[in-house]
Amino acid sequence: MPNLKRRKDVRNIAIIAHVDHGKTTLVDALLKQTGAYAFKEGEVTILDSNPLEKERGITIFSKNASIRYKDLTINIVDTPGHADFGSEVERILRMVDGVLLLVDAFDGPMPQTKFVLKKSLELHLKPIVVVNKVDRAHARPHEVADLTFDLFCELNATDEQLDFPIVYASGKLGWATMDLDEPASDMKALLETVVHRVLPPVAEVDHPFQMLVTMLDYDSYVGRIASGRIYHGSVKLGDPVVLIKKDHEVVRSKVTRILRYTGLKRAEVQSALAGDIVSIAGIEDVHVGDTLASPERPEALPLIKIDEPTISMFFSHSTSPFAGKDGGRFLTSRHIRERLEHEAMINVGIRVEDADGGERLKVSGRGELHLAILIETMRREGYEMEVSRPRVILKEIEGEVMEPVEEVVVEVDPGFEGTVIEALGRRKGEMKSMTTSAVGTIRMEFLIATRALIGFRSEFLTMTRGTGVMYQNFYEYQSYKGDMPSRNNGVQIALHPGTAVAYALWSLEERGEILIRPGDPVYEGMIIGVNNKGSDLVVNAIKEKKLTNMRSSGADDAIQLTPPREMTLEFALEFIEDDELVEVTPKSIRLRKKILNDQERKVASKRPATV
Repeated sequence: MPNLKRRKDVRNIAIIAHVDHGKTTLVDALLKQTGAYAFKEGEVTILDSNPLEKERGITIFSKNASIRYKDLTINIVDTPGHADFGSEVERILRMVDGVLLLVDAFDGPMPQTKFVLKKSLELHLKPIVVVNKVDRAHARPHEVADLTFDLFCELNATDEQLDFPIVYASGKLGWATMDLDEPASDMKALLETVVHRVLPPVAEVDHPFQMLVTMLDYDSYVGRIASGRIYHGSVKLGDPVVLIKKDHEVVRSKVTRILRYTGLKRAEVQSALAGDIVSIAGIEDVHVGDTLASPERPEALPLIKIDEPTISMFFSHSTSPFAGKDGGRFLTSRHIRERLEHEAMINVGIRVEDADGGERLKVSGRGELHLAILIETMRREGYEMEVSRPRVILKEIEGEVMEPVEEVVVEVDPGFEGTVIEALGRRKGEMKSMTTSAVGTIRMEFLIATRALIGFRSEFLTMTRGTGVMYQNFYEYQSYKGDMPSRNNGVQIALHPGTAVAYALWSLEERGEILIRPGDPVYEGMIIGVNNKGSDLVVNAIKEKKLTNMRSSGADDAIQLTPPREMTLEFALEFIEDDELVEVTPKSIRLRKKILNDQERKVASKRPATV
């Protein structure tokens, strides 16, 4: 191997982990330690700036930060921990030379830990294992370190990768140490490990300029902003460059702005060198995976490999009688198409295709949560739309139909394991292991078809009385598993438009759970509740009590209704069947039948089923 020139003053690292193992909190501690950001009282997880991230307490979008330690610049990328946002992780790893693999000192390696570690090992990155939350009750840091080593072996890590350093840390309390018997008060041990164990970036400054675009942003003033790492050469403001697209088309362009992270903010600079992570403006029609290069030597860098989507849904404009009456600003198919095409441009895990001659759009993603976050973001931006039930994407390989299979880990209190095993057994799940944790909970691992998990999460929470925890991660494509159980219950469907009345809902409660409140507007074909008997039932939700001039022997009892569950997007997408839709507006989430009129539904039910 040639003696490559490296920049000694830069380190590029990504922080990877399973969801909720403390990545963003650890970044907070590093920012505090180096003075890169002045925290206000009570301010935490500063990189989770998106409102949805703050509400859900998870990282959804990758973020960059930069800190100064001694004479070094350390560029940090915080990645999502949820498997549905794996495309964010895959492209970010191409920007860095090392990873901090965080593992919870109690939970140990989880499904997403395996996913992100596998991706980093495939790219020959050297990991630093950080056993985080060692201050947590029942923490078992040494046992977790051993389990992590076993995971490295399982993933066929090289001898060099197996020689990883282990740092014990508490991101929340802001300290890290190499030895638990030697307590620390700051993050110096982790920073020193990064400096000495992460390779400086290869920086062939004399070579022609080359940069791989791994992230995209958009600014209404400067247009598209391409972010990535410069692999070779240097770039200055005003330099001519060429954009090399995935189909090898070459487009000439010019650099109008160069931005580099300082702390959490992007600052304009005049030039940048190989090894820097920068953002460049002025390049039209740039996409993730494209290469920016010198016109003297227009050579493309290797493409980013992104795993294929596994779930798809249909999006269309709202045909509800309430369309345009619920605070929406973007109502037409054209608005929805433009927004989805913009999303597909910056989010490489999303794929958008035409359906029904352009009336609907088929949107594919990495999982239910991936698409639910997109829908939630759009409704907050003022879009109204209808979305169909999620469907898995089947493949045909060598004449055999294959479907995606998930690796699922569930953790339940003793006593609930039998119910969960029975439920997943009915859905053709295959148990891999069953263990008891240090605090007595039962942890089980299953392999189960993605199709079988649609609608299972809410059922799982009910059967474990809200105490169960479930994680899932794409495993592989396997042979089609055959028919799966569908929703056991039917639904109650409104017959007349109007306003829901407490008296009518009270009489309907005995048939099943009611999903709306008195005073809610309803329309014909809207789903207002569950029918415990398996068939659908058309009901009158606006019927009022008949008034007479006869006095009752006692005052009428006040009607007591069970408060309905909060209608979340995740519940709605899991609940609906193929002939139903979720109506999404900035103010409401409603369930409805595709065909609103009862007579038309009966006629349509006699026709052959279509997608």
